[in-house]
Amino acid sequence: MRERLSRHWFFLALAVCLATGHFGADWVRPVRQSPLFRDGVVFVVMTLMGLTLHPAAIRNSFQRPLPSLLAILINVAWVPLLAILFRPLLSDGFYGGLVVAALVPCTLASASVWTRKAGGDESIAILTTVVTNLACIVVMPIGMSWLLERIGVQVSAADQMKKLALVVVLPILLAQLARSGGAATWADRRRIQLSSIAQIGILIMVTLGAAAGADSIAQDEHARSSSLASVWISACLLTVSAVVIHLGALATGIALARLTGATRAEQIAVGISGSQKTLMVGIQMAIDVGVSVFPMIVYHVAQLVLDTVVADRWKKNTSKQE
Repeated sequence: MRERLSRHWFFLALAVCLATGHFGADWVRPVRQSPLFRDGVVFVVMTLMGLTLHPAAIRNSFQRPLPSLLAILINVAWVPLLAILFRPLLSDGFYGGLVVAALVPCTLASASVWTRKAGGDESIAILTTVVTNLACIVVMPIGMSWLLERIGVQVSAADQMKKLALVVVLPILLAQLARSGGAATWADRRRIQLSSIAQIGILIMVTLGAAAGADSIAQDEHARSSSLASVWISACLLTVSAVVIHLGALATGIALARLTGATRAEQIAVGISGSQKTLMVGIQMAIDVGVSVFPMIVYHVAQLVLDTVVADRWKKNTSKQE
């Protein structure tokens, strides 16, 4: 029992934070409405995650750049294209949230961990994470302004570029400068602790996101009048959309890597890092532009569950081959 709790505590905490934010929206609202607080949480989490990135692993992946390029293209372009296909199935709010989830960069928190767990090439996952996070200051604002405008959501690309540069790019660069300045050994020894603190920051953002979702439902007359059956149908459609998009990107990455002659370890890395998305940035952007945060949360939970199963199976197959 204790082992299960230690392995799945984040899922339990995620459920608690969702419930707390949804049912305690009135108490959470003053904090949620503070952009400075939200930006500060994102900045701290991105800095902590940036401290755990190894520059040596990034340099190693340049020896064979094609797998990393495939993962980056899938993450930046293919996932958003897959999200567009589900427009007819989803409400404007859910579709807008799904677009934001599809446009956010690869997660700093888990892509390399799951890749390593599955026996993949961690250097590819790390490079994909770094490049997509640095590129998000261009990819996300342009993508959101183009796709969300079609559902009536106005996004200032210039404003979002400035914000992403401050809360995503700057902390990663500062963290890497700190590593090169002597903090590398300190960060490597405390990698687990840093990741745990970062996960607490993620849970704070989930709570704020759930509160924002509750407020949007309270203000939406159509959502208030919807029957329980229609709510469940919408939730199921959203879940199916997130699962199909994630698995589609995962399968595409593995297939393309295999076609290009990549090794098994490289195929694993391309599949995982190409399909994973970061919850932290997604919730922040969804709140900022006024779309539902639930698609980002659903996508994140789906990738954690699915990639855990896939990684365990890959690990077992690798052990059998060895």
